[in-house]
Amino acid sequence: MFMATDIHGSERCFRKFVNAGKFYKANVLIMGGDLTGKMLVPMVECPDGSVRATLFGRERVATGRREIEELMYVIRSAGFYPYPTKPEEIEHLDPSKVEKLFSELAVRTLRRWIDLAEERLKGTGASCYLQPGNDDILDIDAVLEDSKYVVNPEGKVIEIAPHYEMISTGYANMTPWNCPRDISEDELARRIEDMARRVKSVENCIFNFHCPPFGSQLDLAPELDQNLNVVMRSGRVSMVPVGSKAVREAIERYQPIFGLHGHIHESRGTCRIGRTLCLNPGSEYTEGILRGALLELDNRGLKSYQLTSG
Repeated sequence: MFMATDIHGSERCFRKFVNAGKFYKANVLIMGGDLTGKMLVPMVECPDGSVRATLFGRERVATGRREIEELMYVIRSAGFYPYPTKPEEIEHLDPSKVEKLFSELAVRTLRRWIDLAEERLKGTGASCYLQPGNDDILDIDAVLEDSKYVVNPEGKVIEIAPHYEMISTGYANMTPWNCPRDISEDELARRIEDMARRVKSVENCIFNFHCPPFGSQLDLAPELDQNLNVVMRSGRVSMVPVGSKAVREAIERYQPIFGLHGHIHESRGTCRIGRTLCLNPGSEYTEGILRGALLELDNRGLKSYQLTSG
């Protein structure tokens, strides 16, 4: 089983994820949430036929078809959506139009990714699960449900192998950014309980929860003040636990075989909560690096695991 998460629209990372099945000889692939990108990058057409775009504060100019395609790939690899446009159109883009454009491009990109996954993986015997995360707009759900091969595991109890079931949710406890799938701890607990009560053998269940358990060391993120500025203490960034108490309580109560998590990019690692092994592979999507976790199961349980980087 290979699991990765939090690629935030990075095309390079998604292509690596699709290829990971063959590379690692994994027959189950899981993307644990936050599939979509963060923003649009206008590629503005100039009178001379060149295209200009600003990426990471630097203006880039592309001339000719090959350079323009390369620039588009660089933008997509960084987790953004290239948007070819003209100067006069940019002047008339208000927030509502930008929001609509973002949704259209996110949906279009995900549909193309699913087509790629089907092309590369269908017929190989590998199962592929793509789960939205708290940062993902709700518009993408219909695209995921349309596929006859890729499965959206959100809210479902799925037998991913003989004797092993998986329950999944990309929803998370509230964040300062009020993301599309941020909900209260009570609501998150209800979602988890609704799935857990339908599991046949919880000790052989995998909890695929985007949000890590509170206080697990897999949930350490920079502390923010009321203005969302990073808090410094003694000259260092103050790191605080921001995971979910509902997730923690569910793991303590049910003691599944292991938990797959993400959400907090900088908290790559593993921990034990009772008998349950919890993993957060972390994320370094802006660099095009795919962080992952490779796990091997047999009929007696978890045989081995390791965090990967590619």
